[in-house]
Amino acid sequence: MGYDVSFHPISPEEMREWYFTPLSWVQQGQEEKVLALAAQHGMEDFYAEKYLDTLRVGAGTESDELFDKSHGFYIAVIQGFFRDYYYTRGSAFSFLVEEKPEYARYFTPWAQVTPTAFPNPAENQIIENYCSGVYLSPKQVTQLLRDLEQDPKVLEDLEGLWSNGQLAVLKKALTAAAELGVGLLEATEVVEPNPIRPNESTSYSNLYHCDRDGVYLYIDTVSAQLADVTGKSEEQA
Repeated sequence: MGYDVSFHPISPEEMREWYFTPLSWVQQGQEEKVLALAAQHGMEDFYAEKYLDTLRVGAGTESDELFDKSHGFYIAVIQGFFRDYYYTRGSAFSFLVEEKPEYARYFTPWAQVTPTAFPNPAENQIIENYCSGVYLSPKQVTQLLRDLEQDPKVLEDLEGLWSNGQLAVLKKALTAAAELGVGLLEATEVVEPNPIRPNESTSYSNLYHCDRDGVYLYIDTVSAQLADVTGKSEEQA
């Protein structure tokens, strides 16, 4: 699948501190509080403004908009202003659970995560581009890491989706979340690497906080595909 998937270590408490509470500040016309919070975390002015802009968009969200396509996606974006996030091309828990529903045991629905009741309907998985996916609570992160080590079936299932070295990136994301004691949120198109011209890659968040391992794997895959196509063209010429 042609999705640019990213994984964002964040706890429900950080969602409240970094998104839901600042969202209420913006709604109340107290944007200076957002910039003060950004400064407190050492955020550069450029990214502090991007952070504020994201919250402004969130504040304008209609109650009938899908949570996954609005607040859920914005939470993934704002996480990347505060700490690193991780990238894999086309591999997501949302796709795994469609094939193997038993993996839903590792995920927590938004209704159990958000600090206040939101009227927005939620799918709790990736349904299209620019969308949040599943959320693993801190306990579910440590459980999945343990099962990856101890349960050959879990390892086999995840290797089937996160192939060609990508499982190492997913484990890196899970390990980072576990070490921080936080959960892990997936989303699509927060970051969009350009495998042909990496310097033209884009992100709604802080591009420099995107871990490079998954991006390099994507570049290597595209390079190999191009070399294969070029080779076949030369053979036919």
